[in-house]
Amino acid sequence: MKFDLWSFILDNFDAAGSIGAYVSLSILGFALISFVAKKKYNKAKTSIGPKWSHPIIGSFLGTIPGCGATIVVASLYQNKKVSFGGLLATFISTLGEGSFVLLGASNEADVVANLKAYLTITIFGFVAGVIFGYLFDLFGFRSSNVNDEQKHKKDISQHFKQNKLSEFLIEKLAFYIMIPMVIFLAPGAIMALWGGGIDAISSLTYWISVAFTIFCVVFYFVNLFVFKYHDCYSSYNTIKSTLLHAILDIAMVVTFVFIGLLVSNYIIDILIGVEIFNKWMQSSVYVVIFLAAIIGLMPGCGGMIAVAVAFITIPNFPMAALIAAAIATSGDGIFPLLAENKKDAMIVSLVGFVVALFVAYISFAIGF
Repeated sequence: MKFDLWSFILDNFDAAGSIGAYVSLSILGFALISFVAKKKYNKAKTSIGPKWSHPIIGSFLGTIPGCGATIVVASLYQNKKVSFGGLLATFISTLGEGSFVLLGASNEADVVANLKAYLTITIFGFVAGVIFGYLFDLFGFRSSNVNDEQKHKKDISQHFKQNKLSEFLIEKLAFYIMIPMVIFLAPGAIMALWGGGIDAISSLTYWISVAFTIFCVVFYFVNLFVFKYHDCYSSYNTIKSTLLHAILDIAMVVTFVFIGLLVSNYIIDILIGVEIFNKWMQSSVYVVIFLAAIIGLMPGCGGMIAVAVAFITIPNFPMAALIAAAIATSGDGIFPLLAENKKDAMIVSLVGFVVALFVAYISFAIGF
């Protein structure tokens, strides 16, 4: 079968747009909740509870279906409002978008079995996140990042040199194009996670999803290379300024989701091939566990989704391998973390991979 590069790219634009629309709801929702909390309690500069509780809070947030929690915690970590242990706990416990593969109804497997698998890997991930989060905080591992809010104060004087054009790009063009796109795509994106959709507008949804991804990618790189101080724009003092800053985050996340999907899908579907991939999944359990952890380690949710699909479609697929992928995956939250703090992002990924193998092999040994 001949490889159609153009169709492959378009399909990944569509997939990134669908995921991005869903994740955008989390980013916008958290931004608005933060705005209300700031106005009501005036705690914008405080951490999320005492430091000793961060691994528990982080691990709990990670169990929430989807990638929204990892994106939120990555932002909190960048602003030094959560400890490294809290960040690590969130990334260990998250299942990313793979959670919806198990939570959704499936024609391939029993829904009850899927829910049981979801609960099992969620419990393993939560416990492992708390334990290893506390270990890293106990040994005093600290972030090497720079507080975004401190950078905001330092760089704000430079912002006005670029104000006119960036004001038009962010306030007018991005705000009035991206927000309507997110609203339009959101219902279909959520339904797609369970294999559904709105058939009457499926064609329109496809092209808007593609356009949404393209716009986010272009918008992100324009801001990245042209407007160095764009992050200083939002003051968080009004709802609109809060949403404007969220739009910048959405553009960045969707861009990296697209890149992650493009790379992971090319490796699995083109370089390796689906048949070989399925054979690997049916080989030695120890090998399958290791491969599942490797696949789960891929940036974004593509790897975890692939392993979750393999679990519900391949007979006798080991639960331990699903646990390995679930713990190793970092969800889409790894992308903003990579963009802001590559060192800590690599540490989180590497530690998550080691923990995934450790917990998975133990779970297999005790009969899972």
